[in-house]
Amino acid sequence: MKAWLYSHTSPTLEQNLTLTPSAPAPPPPKTTQLLIRVLACALNPADYKVPSMPIVSRLLIRKPASPCLDFAGEIVTPGANVTEFSAGQIVYGTLSLPTQFGPLGEYIIAEAEHVQLVPEGVEIDHAATVGVAGQTAWQAIAPYVTADKGDKVLIVGASGGCGIYAVQIAKALGCEVTAVCSTKNVEFVKELGADEVIDYVNEDVVEVLKGKGKVFQLVVDHVGEPTGLYAESEGFLLPGGVFTQVGAHWMPTFVVRMLRPRFLGGGSTKYVPIFWKSNKKDLTKMGELIKEGKVRVILDSVFEYEDAPKAFEKLRGGRARGKIVVHVAERK
Repeated sequence: MKAWLYSHTSPTLEQNLTLTPSAPAPPPPKTTQLLIRVLACALNPADYKVPSMPIVSRLLIRKPASPCLDFAGEIVTPGANVTEFSAGQIVYGTLSLPTQFGPLGEYIIAEAEHVQLVPEGVEIDHAATVGVAGQTAWQAIAPYVTADKGDKVLIVGASGGCGIYAVQIAKALGCEVTAVCSTKNVEFVKELGADEVIDYVNEDVVEVLKGKGKVFQLVVDHVGEPTGLYAESEGFLLPGGVFTQVGAHWMPTFVVRMLRPRFLGGGSTKYVPIFWKSNKKDLTKMGELIKEGKVRVILDSVFEYEDAPKAFEKLRGGRARGKIVVHVAERK
């Protein structure tokens, strides 16, 4: 099979990617798995960050390996105990962990629990983006608000990959959304549905929020800044409100915010770090929201297969507004 492979990640993963036309294929699927021919692959920051962690990469990923987690594709062979899927169906989903056979290769093995049928009318490229970003956004919001109650939700980092989903998910759940982003993205975030946008370039975010009083049921922080946001959050979170932090790369932030006492700059409100976990229920819900038009998938750019390293360069640059997708193969 064809595959983009890497064996090293220094200085960057994309500089070590090699397009191999005769790469080893995955083994046959186990009883709960699916062999899938990949049609589209969506990129996430974890796709280059995790392989660059020496210990994690050494333990999880046999080299040479194909990167990425999120995909849409065609089922080739279902495992013996898989009854809800059949060969030829078009599905979307994610791998729960990086493996030797990621979706920048032509074929992958995925657990049936982490896969769902692409809803009728939803584009394959759009479905491919749901796995990590869509589920993470859902898991950071849905458990902490009451649907259709009008809960006030603050979303920091509203123009990023998860933030774009988060704004729309909160609105779909009937929340009133205040978003934080840079000047250049204010109008874009308003178009996503935000009721109010705070421009962190020209406004003091913490002071603006404190001026509103204790009105927010939920804060979703995708950025980790401003640094005093959590410490000051009891000034704008309702009693019983929740502060969720998205992004495993903010591990030092997690530790400081959870363990530092209030008088040393910590906080006293409930703090929940979000560690994404794929499951069929959340995948299905996100697919339904997209099909119903309640959530729009925003694509920053789509790259052809031979340009996959350029897709990673775009992602690493940090200026993508929306998801980045790579076409892996055409539908037969």
